[in-house]
Amino acid sequence: MKIIFDERQLKHDPELYFRRGAFIPHPEQPQRAILLRDALLAAGHTRQMPADHGLDPIKAVHDPAYVDFLMSAWPAWVEATGTTVPAVPNYHTDRRNFRVPTGVIGRLGYYSTDTSCPIVEGTAEAIYWSAQTAIDAAERVRSGAEGHIYALCRPPGHHAVLDASWGFCFFNNAAVAAQHLRGRFGKVAVLDVDTHAGNGTQDIFHARGDVLYVSIHTDPSDYTPFFIGYADETGIGAGEGATRNLVLPVGAGAEEILARYDEALEVIRAFGAEALVVSLGLDMSQDDPLSLVGMTRAGFESGAAKIAGLGLPTVLVQEGGYLGPSLSDNAVAFLGAFDAARRA
Repeated sequence: MKIIFDERQLKHDPELYFRRGAFIPHPEQPQRAILLRDALLAAGHTRQMPADHGLDPIKAVHDPAYVDFLMSAWPAWVEATGTTVPAVPNYHTDRRNFRVPTGVIGRLGYYSTDTSCPIVEGTAEAIYWSAQTAIDAAERVRSGAEGHIYALCRPPGHHAVLDASWGFCFFNNAAVAAQHLRGRFGKVAVLDVDTHAGNGTQDIFHARGDVLYVSIHTDPSDYTPFFIGYADETGIGAGEGATRNLVLPVGAGAEEILARYDEALEVIRAFGAEALVVSLGLDMSQDDPLSLVGMTRAGFESGAAKIAGLGLPTVLVQEGGYLGPSLSDNAVAFLGAFDAARRA
């Protein structure tokens, strides 16, 4: 399978994350992508660099003002504060009857939902090339050059909402890829198998009927992202019925997770999807540091084969999967099983 990846994605390198009242080492480290890249190349997959498709495909799903802010936030922060410490917001708004301020400190809070997305010197370049990786993979599938392809996106994206960062995510790479595929395909499905609900993808497509969003994730009632990802959220307006949240209880094992895969694939078939984006979270693994469920290597292989069996043009977009001992092994297992099933 072809892998799209650009080393400029490594330039976002936050050291700390404020979580549960304390600073801890930030889980979303550049080393994640390095481990995945090296393991997949050693397994025989081939890597290519993404082309530069510009900001327009990103602004097709995100508020253009938000995109422009992220591209210019670091120098504005340095100028305003006189420091080069990471830009972390300490003001937030729920958006009701509020205005976008002019200063960088206020805008940082306006365009952020939490403290997990510090902006550092290399953030803009990293998130730009993470999005370009997804766009380029989608372009190759849209053009018919590839039937399936893997976008090694880092930082991840599925928590990023229309106009704010959230949960390590700045640009919603999967949503950007799905929108790009809409340039050719009438109906596109996004299947999210990250252990966390992809609240950002749901937010972006919640009122649309042309993009189906189906997510398999851990119960968010006491787990990130907390405020969204419940089974009774099914879309609004034209998007009614085009959102499905298949919620897992804490402690679910591989068999229960794979049963949700079967449910998700039935929803995708019923929708009549013509192309597919997979938000590939490897953080359901039983040894992932952020996981509360118990996916296994064999489970990842089985799940990949099930998804491949849809036979749809597919873009696999990397989401979560943190520095647990089986991260790279699970990536090799998933991509290998997907590739083998599609080539069988």
